Amino acid sequence: MIMVLTAITFSCVTIMAQSEDRSVRTLTENQQSIIVIAALTAQGELPALKPALNKGLDAGLTINQIKEVIVHLYAYCGFPRSIRGLQTFMEVLDERKARGINDPAGVEASLVPEELPKYERGKKVLGELTKLPQDGPLTGYAAFAPVMDSFLKEHLFADIFERDVLTYTERELVTISVISAIGGAEPMLRSHLNICLNVGLSPDQLRQFILILKSTAGKKEAKAAKNILNEVLDSRI
Repeated sequence: MIMVLTAITFSCVTIMAQSEDRSVRTLTENQQSIIVIAALTAQGELPALKPALNKGLDAGLTINQIKEVIVHLYAYCGFPRSIRGLQTFMEVLDERKARGINDPAGVEASLVPEELPKYERGKKVLGELTKLPQDGPLTGYAAFAPVMDSFLKEHLFADIFERDVLTYTERELVTISVISAIGGAEPMLRSHLNICLNVGLSPDQLRQFILILKSTAGKKEAKAAKNILNEVLDSRI
């Protein structure tokens, strides 16, 4: 009887421990590499970007996934940073080939169905990300400059987000990494941290993001992002 009770107790403890382990979710190696690559590219830290790109490839990111990360971030920090990131990535790939390393290219982006106009497709994607209806009247900056609203929905959320090389979760990691690294865009960071939670990232994973940001982009940037994250998490309790 004692042996049976001991076995039952051990099984219960094991089940509880496994449950607790599952409740604490961490970022994958690929996701961590995406954060580092995006933040360093956004800041123009090209010497530090090289080893980060090597680490990302070694972790299993494909060439096309990394290219997509660097292309995606131009929407938030501009063509100059994105193009310099791509040029640095080309150098890394050449160096790896010279050492006999042939990295997998990975899948190309699929053709996007165009049954709806780009603006409507962008509204649909934005609605999926924010979990909010997109049919109300324009407000704020969008009402002040409607052309910016068109660019945002037609290009960012249609042309870019609809590309399937990266998932919504991976694209949001790129986005919050860039916004945090460049600083001074707290309202946008707040919105995208909420989207991160909507697309499946956990509070623990976002806290881990802050730690990675601290060691990559800097203490000041990480502290600012942490303050916004705390506000977001408190608002969702």
